[in-house]
Amino acid sequence: MVLSDRTIKDEIDKGRIIIDPLIPNCIQPASVDLHLDKKLLAFKPQRHPAYIDVRHSPDHLHELVELDEDNAFFLNPGELVLASTLESITLPDDIVGRLEGKSSLGRIGLLINSTAGYVDPGWQGNLTIEISNVAKLPITLYYKMKIGQISFRRLTSPVDRLYGAAELDSRYQGQSEPTASRYHEDFVKG
Repeated sequence: MVLSDRTIKDEIDKGRIIIDPLIPNCIQPASVDLHLDKKLLAFKPQRHPAYIDVRHSPDHLHELVELDEDNAFFLNPGELVLASTLESITLPDDIVGRLEGKSSLGRIGLLINSTAGYVDPGWQGNLTIEISNVAKLPITLYYKMKIGQISFRRLTSPVDRLYGAAELDSRYQGQSEPTASRYHEDFVKG
């Protein structure tokens, strides 16, 4: 069951869902609007043939870009950047979140989190957002612009193990800025 605005406000008032900072007028009928933080991980220009090897860290392929209040970042057609939500999110043991794009941005070709919009119970931190441009023109990104929305669903029961539990190897718990893929760690552990 998707939580309504009334239930979202109630869960926030009880301290079970934490959104910091929370801008009250960002609570929609069944979601909360989230904003773009100032740090982006962009792919560096490559001078030689390059590829992404899923067995190795992609950190050498990225560069950190910082947005300021006034200047835009131009996301070119076909490009992907990783960003963070301005808001830090904390979820209890019986609620999951779903991060979705804004329809108005999708209509101009700006897509977020095509595969990674699920937020597990027990999550704590800023969400990393995958932002891609499928339009034929560059699209501007601005610090603090509305970039997505999170909706919430109540589980049938509290979970036995929260995201972040040691035995789950939760790689992204507590992140505060855009975090590159850690998929390569699967190969190290076998």
